[in-house]
Amino acid sequence: MLIIAGILAAIFPTLITLIINRQIILQEGGQTFGWWKKPPVTPQMHVYIYNVTNADNFLNNGDKPALQELGPYVYLETWEKVNIKFNPNGTVTYNVKKKFIFSENLSSGSEDELVIVPNVPMLSATSQSKHAARFLRLAMASIMDILKIKPFVEVSVGQLLWGYEDPLLKLAKDVVPTDQKLPYEQFGLLYGKNGTGKDNFTIFTGALDISKYGLLDKWNGKAGLGHWTKPHCDSIMGSDGSIFPPQITKHTVLKVFDKDLCRTLPLIYKQEVMTVSGVPGYRFVPPADVFSSPDRVPSQQCFCPSGPPCAPEGTFNASLCQYDSPVLLSFPHFYLADPILREAVTGISPPEAEKHQLFIDVQPTMGTALRARARIQINLAVSQVRDIKQVASFPDIVFPIMWFEDGIDELPSDVTTLMKMAVELPPVARVSISSAVAAIGFVVLIGASVCLARATNRQEKLHLSSPLSTQSIKTTNGLSPTFQNPTAKSLASK
Repeated sequence: MLIIAGILAAIFPTLITLIINRQIILQEGGQTFGWWKKPPVTPQMHVYIYNVTNADNFLNNGDKPALQELGPYVYLETWEKVNIKFNPNGTVTYNVKKKFIFSENLSSGSEDELVIVPNVPMLSATSQSKHAARFLRLAMASIMDILKIKPFVEVSVGQLLWGYEDPLLKLAKDVVPTDQKLPYEQFGLLYGKNGTGKDNFTIFTGALDISKYGLLDKWNGKAGLGHWTKPHCDSIMGSDGSIFPPQITKHTVLKVFDKDLCRTLPLIYKQEVMTVSGVPGYRFVPPADVFSSPDRVPSQQCFCPSGPPCAPEGTFNASLCQYDSPVLLSFPHFYLADPILREAVTGISPPEAEKHQLFIDVQPTMGTALRARARIQINLAVSQVRDIKQVASFPDIVFPIMWFEDGIDELPSDVTTLMKMAVELPPVARVSISSAVAAIGFVVLIGASVCLARATNRQEKLHLSSPLSTQSIKTTNGLSPTFQNPTAKSLASK
């Protein structure tokens, strides 16, 4: 029993790991599958808009853009996996259905508030025409003049996010060949995201290989994005940010894939954390050089396939995933970016890690996200084009438009209760069971030792008493010359 106690203490963690891994596998009817299919949480998206307050002075007098950060505009979300299909190779394919509901109570303003922001469709078109033939640029200028298209537009917050009719897109719809048309008829920074997405995701369930649990195998049937020149840049092998392979350590590098990011985002360990409900976790954040230029980090060269000039330090060129619109992504307030980008405008306060850093808190044993904040800023890289009078005075600038944070603060109590049990119970059970078996074995060993000692003592006494008995028998047979008992003497003589 002592040996069993030692073996049990040694293999108990492995047994618990096998049990946990078995429980978290995505399979129909499982509790984990139900949570994954329809997460029992209500994520919130906080949107902040950079309202331009001096558009005319910027265009006519060359003043710095004066920005006013408005928000947050808060949206409550519901997530659900639909069109679920399990595959024989240990994967599951699905679509994501998201619904956004505006919360006026949690917001600092209404969706109907008007804001002045850069005209993204127009500035994208002019920037793309920079290297086109001159007569095409002149023709574009004439069309914009006729349609009265200006570099800045005044729209409501709701229109900017979810879509509004743009005259340039409407024109493109009529003149562009069918096979080259844009996949949307309106422009909105979040257009088409409120509802069931068209993208198909295929992830590993963990049934055949737990080390790939929750990681993406295919996106729209492809194993890569098809945009970048190196496999490590083009790979989609990452999580959606909600579940990760279990048994995470402080040396693990997590990867999160989002098609709008146009890449997988690596995350490294930062610190230990504790949720409000008492579940311990690890916080993971992007490395400081995640959006560095190839000059600083040569491995980033594959994200700049056209060669220099590449995206400025601290920004990421996502144009290949945004229909060639010059969209640059960064962290809010240009966190970790070149300070020159923030200094090119006014009205943006210095970045703070607590407010502007992206992070995910993960329970390391099960790989479940406990808390998350996805914080990204959308910028437009505007190029000056001399032949288009509407933007002739527009300098080369990275123009911030908006930033958002999307995430959750706490999981439901029934989920965290199970997590606490999975974290706290195994070590206690290991000590208790091993100690109990060892104690019983020790008691039995002591009892056996006492019994053995007594038995040995008896054998020794029997061994010592055996010659005396023989001597007595010999004496009674007259072999001893001296007797003290007269009766014995008489009997002996007879």
